[in-house]
Amino acid sequence: MSEPTSASPAARMPVLFVGHGSPMNAIADNRFSRAFQALGKAVPRPRAILSVSAHWFVPGTFLTDNLRPPTIHDFGGFPQSLFDMQYPAPGDPDLARRVVALLGAATASLRGDWGLDHGTWTVLHHAFPGADVPVVQLSIDSRLPPSGHLLLGQALAPLRDEGVLILGSGNITHNLAHVFSQGFRDDAPTPDWADAFDADVARACERHDGAHLARAIDLEDGRMSHPTPDHYLPLLYVAGAAAPGDAVTFPITGFDLGSLSMRAVRFG
Repeated sequence: MSEPTSASPAARMPVLFVGHGSPMNAIADNRFSRAFQALGKAVPRPRAILSVSAHWFVPGTFLTDNLRPPTIHDFGGFPQSLFDMQYPAPGDPDLARRVVALLGAATASLRGDWGLDHGTWTVLHHAFPGADVPVVQLSIDSRLPPSGHLLLGQALAPLRDEGVLILGSGNITHNLAHVFSQGFRDDAPTPDWADAFDADVARACERHDGAHLARAIDLEDGRMSHPTPDHYLPLLYVAGAAAPGDAVTFPITGFDLGSLSMRAVRFG
């Protein structure tokens, strides 16, 4: 395994949560795809990216160790042009092993049967269009309570001083049953529960209140916003890796399809 790269505090990478929304954002020219492009230009160029995507939600904590991770089209019912897209970023087995060392071999292990799912590549296609930054994906252990994901994020914090961008990709509100009940319409109204939960989570991020973020999904608006927790949990990795003194900004805000929060959160 290669030695961690040393860096001064001034060179510390930010950590970033992105609401990835519909896979169609990969091929659309809209305010969200343009915002993903701006995110890539706004952060220091990383030596590698560790992505925690809502779409690798399995019983266990795993790291992709592929030299050439495949582009996974884990969706259906979209145009062929979306299925034809590839994001041929290289992998980084050394980074994968470094993450296993940080989390502990009893917690994390390597797998070569996954790649870059759409929670990762639909964002990175815009943020780093050259596909020339190595990417490793970290799975979300479906067995852990929210506080457990926050602790894993805390263990990942040293990567920030090693040139690694920790990226969480999900959505702060994600109730697809509601989205489809509104006809999958761009102009659907935003319900009060989605507005309230999105604002509550933003305030907790600003306060660096990890304890509240870990329990928010179990509150009434949290349960309505997340019938399943997969799209919320990537935020906890990002919040866990943040430092108490990090500035908190929201480079993307707003809702898509009525109730799908597209908020991005940057720490540092």
